[in-house]
Amino acid sequence: MRNRYIFLVLILLTLFIGDSIGQKKQLNVFTWAGYVSDDIREGFEKEFGVTVLVDTYASNEDLLTKLMAGATGYDIIMPSDYMVSILIKQNLLAELNRDNIPNFQNISPLFLGKYFDTENRYSIPYTFGTAGIAYDSAVVSPAPDSWSVLWDAQYKNQFSMLDDQRETIGAALKLLGYSLNTTDPKELKAAKEKLIAQKPLVKQYKSEAEEILIAGDVVMAHCWSGDAFRAAETRPTIQYVIPKEGSSQFIDAVCIPKSAPHQARAEQFINYLLRPEVNAKITAFTKYGTCVPTAKEFLPENLREHKFIYPPKEVLESLEWLRDPGDFTRHYDRAWEEIKAK
Repeated sequence: MRNRYIFLVLILLTLFIGDSIGQKKQLNVFTWAGYVSDDIREGFEKEFGVTVLVDTYASNEDLLTKLMAGATGYDIIMPSDYMVSILIKQNLLAELNRDNIPNFQNISPLFLGKYFDTENRYSIPYTFGTAGIAYDSAVVSPAPDSWSVLWDAQYKNQFSMLDDQRETIGAALKLLGYSLNTTDPKELKAAKEKLIAQKPLVKQYKSEAEEILIAGDVVMAHCWSGDAFRAAETRPTIQYVIPKEGSSQFIDAVCIPKSAPHQARAEQFINYLLRPEVNAKITAFTKYGTCVPTAKEFLPENLREHKFIYPPKEVLESLEWLRDPGDFTRHYDRAWEEIKAK
């Protein structure tokens, strides 16, 4: 009887070990739609024998909500700059082990040591870009140069706004001459009322503008620069402008949640992304700027010197970083709820 028991235990152990060996290693990525190409994902999978699963979110606030609700299992997330600072404050990010990321040296110092993570202990820059207005130059004339075009009744039901509270409230703030990061209740109220007045003109709030621009569902879109440039590849009449009142600039980062089940593997993935030839694929796919200077050697000329991917000095001076407004965040949350409820 004892021998039979030992035999059964050995069979079960063999099945368990065999099943574990047969399981492919996994990496779980939570990111923006259209941010990790199949080429990059499959390249990592093939080289490292890892299955990369990608889930997406539509805004930084969606990401925060999910993590605050206790979501676990994600190894990689890609928050924007101001959200990195919030996640650090909430103790939701793991500190990076630089020994596993030797390609960190490839990053330009221009993108390191920023306000949201001054020592880059928790974040690695992935891409950078701007928010502005994409428009179909075959339909919209004259070419817009101001946020005010998104309040022009002649374009009723022909444009979209970002489904992103900080960016969309920010557009109204800039039109009114205020900072994107205001903590003045009167200024925020004015922006909220401006957006409520605009709402009957808006076809939809959507953060992924590329598809609706290509389809011609809208002739203008408040969007991030990469969406505009990707849409223009298919529909060449799509143009992009950063309004004269100014707009936002951002760095999207790669971070590892504190609850990540595979931190060392996630750091291996980050190191892979920082290879110049791989990083160039990120820009080629997303149409956002690379933070790795040597990656430009692997890009076509039109993406190396693109005037909106790498804006000139006078445009850069009109841009602001979105920042964490601290306790004033609840006022932005409430304003956004009231705008969407109307």
